[in-house]
Amino acid sequence: MSNTSTFPDWHGTTILAVRKNGKTVVAGDGQVSMGQTIVKGSAKKVRRLAGGRVIAGFAGSTADAFTLIERLEAKLEQYPEQLARACVDLAKDWRTDRYLRRLEAMLIVANQEQIFTVTGVGDVLEPEHGVAAIGSGGIFALAAARALVDTDLDAETVARRAMAIAAEICVYTNGELTVEAL
Repeated sequence: MSNTSTFPDWHGTTILAVRKNGKTVVAGDGQVSMGQTIVKGSAKKVRRLAGGRVIAGFAGSTADAFTLIERLEAKLEQYPEQLARACVDLAKDWRTDRYLRRLEAMLIVANQEQIFTVTGVGDVLEPEHGVAAIGSGGIFALAAARALVDTDLDAETVARRAMAIAAEICVYTNGELTVEAL
């Protein structure tokens, strides 16, 4: 997402979701950077929602992401046990609401059965191969996880190894992980 404001260019997120053998894991690194400077190394960008039945990870502006997560929680209360419907409704609001459409963030939302990437342009994407990633190092984590998912490794090990690979490649990703599993 382009940052057209006068604020510094903030980077530094890799969020990865892996679903394998009935287990779903969402992992996020802890790095937040402003330009070429690391300003925090232990941010928590992965949260449990809906009484622990849903996990959400975010990339982008923290305040914007928290606004979206609050809206998602309200949608999950409105549509309990209907993650896809809650995500689609959030994306619709995000796309059409004047205030929300200015928010600069992306979400990965998962439960035991599904993973979705939700964007501000109205996308609600369910990934192939049970792997999704967002953020600065997302493409590196995605590639690594896709290569590892067909091995004998469990979902959490795949996520941790893929995030370690992303941290070795992407300067905006570190190895300080928050990992949540269902």
